[in-house]
Amino acid sequence: MIGGGLVVLLALVATVGAMLPRAHHATRKARLRSPPSDVYGVLIGPPDWRRDLKAWGALPEKDGRTRWWEQDSHGQKITFELVESKPPTRRVVRIADQGLPFGGTWTFEIAPAGGGSEVRIHEEGEIYNVIFRFMARFFFGYSASIEGYLRDLGMKLGDLVTIED
Repeated sequence: MIGGGLVVLLALVATVGAMLPRAHHATRKARLRSPPSDVYGVLIGPPDWRRDLKAWGALPEKDGRTRWWEQDSHGQKITFELVESKPPTRRVVRIADQGLPFGGTWTFEIAPAGGGSEVRIHEEGEIYNVIFRFMARFFFGYSASIEGYLRDLGMKLGDLVTIED
C-alpha cells in the first residue's frame, strides 16, 4: 500500500512538473558598498568565497571561450563558459554541459550606486527534468541560487546585503 502510494505521488509530481513551463526567468539585485571594479574583480577571481562550492578548476578554451568547472556541495560537477565580458559592468555565463537536468545563463550587471554598486543577476534558465521542475517551482524557488550567490558576494566584500526584486 505504501509502495503504491509513493508511485501515485511520484506520478502526480511528474504530471504537474510536465505541465509547468520548461523555461523560467529570475532576477534579483543587491546594493554593495564596493565600487563596480572591486565587485567585478571578485566575480572573475577564484570562487573560494562561495559557500555552495566544494571545488573548481580551469578548463581549456573551446571556440574561443573561457571555460571552467565547479563542484557544488552535492558533489555535482558542472562546466561553465564565459559568453560575454565587459569589465566592470557586465558578465554573462552559461552552463556548457549537455545532458544535465537544467541549463541556462546568468547575466551579471554591475552599476555605480551611491558610492558603491548595484549588482543585478538575471537568470534565463531551463529545467528539462519534470521532477526537478516541480521541485524548483514549489520548494526551492527559481531565485534561490541567485539570492545565495548575492549574499556570499556581499560577505566576501564585507557587506550585509538586502536582496531586492
